[in-house]
Amino acid sequence: MAMTARPVQGATLSARLGDELRRAIVGGEYPPGSKLPSEAQLSEAHGVSRTVVREAIASLRADRLVEARQGAGVFVLEPQPGPDATILALQNIDPERVSSMIEVLELRTAVEVEAAGLAALRRSPAQEEMILDRHDAVRACFDNGVSSAEADFALHLAIAEATNNPRFRDFLAMIGKNIIPRAALSADSSERDQADYLKMIDNEHRAIVVAISNGDEDGAREAMRRHLRGSQARYRALLRGQRGAV
Repeated sequence: MAMTARPVQGATLSARLGDELRRAIVGGEYPPGSKLPSEAQLSEAHGVSRTVVREAIASLRADRLVEARQGAGVFVLEPQPGPDATILALQNIDPERVSSMIEVLELRTAVEVEAAGLAALRRSPAQEEMILDRHDAVRACFDNGVSSAEADFALHLAIAEATNNPRFRDFLAMIGKNIIPRAALSADSSERDQADYLKMIDNEHRAIVVAISNGDEDGAREAMRRHLRGSQARYRALLRGQRGAV
């Protein structure tokens, strides 16, 4: 059954296309066992590059909605039983609760520091390009004064994808984009403080991306560690009520 083609626009094209395909699968447009259109067909139908299509399909694979069969294509899987209590607990993140965000940041540090190092070693040219594109998308959000949470999450997903170990991406996808809220840290900040904060985040991201692009395994790990531990420190300052310290 063919899906009605609609242009996909915005900084996170793969996320939007992934959501559209996900809705089509859940809604029965692509039943279990059916084959999705080819990369070329999806690219033409939605007006996006094949790289965007591959990223969207990767997100569906992470959600166990489809599987790729070598030489045959991508097929829709049978619905899986609901997530167990452990997965629900990991997904149940309250961005309004500062202590909850600190807990998640500690967990992310344990996983994403290694992911950054592996990405520096294993990334393909296409994956490196995707990381650079995702970084540009975050910076565009900063420049335009719009929420960067979704674009930031997409950057971290691209780094996890570049490890070429799907479990890293699966982990982040399972937790979801609420791992990167900004509201709590900026709600009581002045416009100048917010600008300084976003510049600091941009510099931290740039250090990670440059190290990965240069193949600097140790530098990528250290840059990611500095970024996530810096976020922990900012949230802990907020927890103590020292809003000026974040």
